[in-house]
Amino acid sequence: MLKKLFFVLLLSFPILVFAQNKDKIAIAIHGGAGTIKKENLTPELEKAYHQALDQALEAGYAVLEKGGTSLEAIETAIKILEDSPLFNAGKGAVFANNGKNELDAAVMDGKTGKAGAVAGVTNVKNPILAARAVMEKSEHVMLTGKGAEEFAQKQGLEIVDPSYFRTESRFQQLEKARKADQDTTGSIELEKAYKYGTVGAVALDQYGNLAAGTSTGGMTNKKYGRVGDAPIIGAGTYADNQTCAVSCTGHGEYFIRAVVGHEISALMKYKKYSLKKATETVIFDQLKPIGGEGGLIAVDKKGNVSLPFNSLGMYRGYKKANGEKKTAIF
Repeated sequence: MLKKLFFVLLLSFPILVFAQNKDKIAIAIHGGAGTIKKENLTPELEKAYHQALDQALEAGYAVLEKGGTSLEAIETAIKILEDSPLFNAGKGAVFANNGKNELDAAVMDGKTGKAGAVAGVTNVKNPILAARAVMEKSEHVMLTGKGAEEFAQKQGLEIVDPSYFRTESRFQQLEKARKADQDTTGSIELEKAYKYGTVGAVALDQYGNLAAGTSTGGMTNKKYGRVGDAPIIGAGTYADNQTCAVSCTGHGEYFIRAVVGHEISALMKYKKYSLKKATETVIFDQLKPIGGEGGLIAVDKKGNVSLPFNSLGMYRGYKKANGEKKTAIF
């Protein structure tokens, strides 16, 4: 009788653990940070941004709620943001100086430490899918340019004509940036909002696993095949089950130099900082003094969320198992 009771309790134990962990699921997303001025957003456009963020947030959270993994959740959320022309990733990405949309993306699995990234792709509809394919179906971490495009095609990902990514507003930003390059009087001011932007997601699933992903069109008018922080593991994208998952947005050169994603994780691992203290230390005390502008989203292994930024605004949102949810811009 005692053996039978022990067997029943043993079978029940995983179910109890499952229920406990499901109470900690969380997801956070961002749609870029920079010089986002309220006076430049009409009520209609502001509403559209909130709706797009909410759609991505709810879709990603639904994956977690149904028992999906953190990787599946962030991929789902980012794909929606890539498909929206409102953000600098996928459809609606900014233009490089050569008149092309050159896209970067990365993912990292906090459980295994594996990661995948692509940079400078011009015909992959959803670069975040290509990044995950690199992680799971190749021996490499990062593929670039034509090689990344060839790999994506061989994996059966959707390939589109480069014109798919074009939006008129982004092209006009390129034209303004080109004029600013030629201006020697200082009379043409290039808004920082034209310079950069990104989308990203981080999540904690009911199995206790973290994941991070980031996707971007880079900087308007970028030259010479420039690559920012988004696809650089440890800089713009990072995840470690022992600490946190991070996705960054901002002036990539500074985020690369500060190795932002890994720095936050290291502060938590070795100095025992909380997620909030680690993220705010890096954004305000390390990046700001050297001129680094932008922000990040992060979630830790306990389901805590942090979304600090030192710019005027950051498109962002989060949802937690306790029902707490928010989308914001300023």
